[in-house]
Amino acid sequence: MNENLTQFWNKITQYWNQFSKTQKITFVATVVLVLLTIGIISYNFSKTEYALAYTDLQPTDAAAIKTYLDEANIPYQLSEDGKSIGVPRSEVANVKLAVESQGINKTGNIGYGVFNQNSTFGTTDKEFNVKYINAVQGELQQLINSNTAVSSSKVLISLPEETVFLPKGTEKEMASASVVVNVKQGYSLDQAKVDTMYNLVSHSVKGLPVENITISDQNGELLEFSKGKGKVTNANVATQNFDINNQFKNDVQKNVQQMLATLLGKDKVIVQVFSTMNFDQTSTKQQLVTAPNEVDQKGLEISVNEIQKSYNSDGSAGTGGVPGTGQTDVPGYPGSNNGGTSNSEEIQKTVNYEVNRISNDIVATPYVVKDLTINVGVEPPNPEDPNSLTQETKDAVQRILVNVVRAALADNKQVITDEDLNKKVTVFAHTFARPGAESVSSNAMLLYGGLGGLALALLVLGGYLLMRRRRLKREAEEELAIEPAKVEFPTIDIDNVTNDNQVRKQLETLAKRKPEEFVNLLRTWLVDE
Repeated sequence: MNENLTQFWNKITQYWNQFSKTQKITFVATVVLVLLTIGIISYNFSKTEYALAYTDLQPTDAAAIKTYLDEANIPYQLSEDGKSIGVPRSEVANVKLAVESQGINKTGNIGYGVFNQNSTFGTTDKEFNVKYINAVQGELQQLINSNTAVSSSKVLISLPEETVFLPKGTEKEMASASVVVNVKQGYSLDQAKVDTMYNLVSHSVKGLPVENITISDQNGELLEFSKGKGKVTNANVATQNFDINNQFKNDVQKNVQQMLATLLGKDKVIVQVFSTMNFDQTSTKQQLVTAPNEVDQKGLEISVNEIQKSYNSDGSAGTGGVPGTGQTDVPGYPGSNNGGTSNSEEIQKTVNYEVNRISNDIVATPYVVKDLTINVGVEPPNPEDPNSLTQETKDAVQRILVNVVRAALADNKQVITDEDLNKKVTVFAHTFARPGAESVSSNAMLLYGGLGGLALALLVLGGYLLMRRRRLKREAEEELAIEPAKVEFPTIDIDNVTNDNQVRKQLETLAKRKPEEFVNLLRTWLVDE
């Protein structure tokens, strides 16, 4: 066994010694690099990769989740502040589903679940009211924390004491609430989200109007309610107006740029637009009465009441008074005439007409363009000659831009003449400065130069290797061409040997110890004979 190992080791050593020093170093370095790569890959595949499952946890929730993970034998990583928990990446979804199904993560508030955990048997009214308020506060906090921009919140509700008797002249006390929200870093609450929180709190508590709710952030800044009051915060108004103005300006600039680029060329036109808008909102109420018949300006007859009275007398009733009206006579009553007959007639007609009664509540839109200015630069067909841009082209562009400004200022309710519109539009010819072209060309030259140098280096290296290979091949051929030196074979002094047995023994000894030399000796004898 030892001899086999020795022979195997000798063969390996003999094979290893055939390589040069450079080849040996290359082989060892390759083996080390392969082993190191295999070790790193094995380590990366074998180690547990953790991913965050929960962040910004309340202490009670973190403790409950940690207890669940310990019981389920799931490895986890807890952050230094105790607010974040990481689990293996493959277990994130399972852990979240399990925690939510068991109701462990309550964001620090149990809510109405407090009544499931503790029995209310034997509880006083005071204790029950406290538990009820805490449960409502917990539910509201969970609703508010569901917003992606809110990390945590605190809700405090004050309910009035219920009483049978109400002092005369006093109004019933209303509930009130105070809310503090902790907004995540990098997030913001717009007015719509703030109004949603106000409505959530107001609708969750009986007898809690919006006016009795106060919401602020962690910095103490008040988040005001806008709906129902007809107002918004100044910051939100300024931001909204700025966005609307920018959107209008960008739209005009984009449309003009696309239109002129189609006519004059993509890289031949540059457009700059400045605009100001009027955001004053006006409300007007109109009470109008008009006739249905516009031709005669007469209303529709809906009812007619006509009374007609007539009186006849032939004068035979005796002496009467003097016709007319005296101090004691009744106006319009017929008098008597001894000499003949008298007649009277009375007609009364009452007509009721129906007219159009129109009530209009007009709210003027606050988005009115107050002023608009457009500046357009056009590159001439010959950049070196600004006069190559004809006046007809400039006038055509001027008319297009004037029409755009006129359409934008149509609702401005101001008298704007053509001269004023022309002052708001500027068209000029100028050669565009393109500093990026030189830098691009220089960078391209550097890139091409680097690639050329690399190609040259590869060619030189390839030529050197080819020449070296040819030189080595030539040297090997020359070595083979050289006549090998005459091999000196071992000889046996037969003349001095007196016995044939001694010669035979010497030959046997030579054949055993040095078989190759014995063969060569036989060949020499055969050649000599």
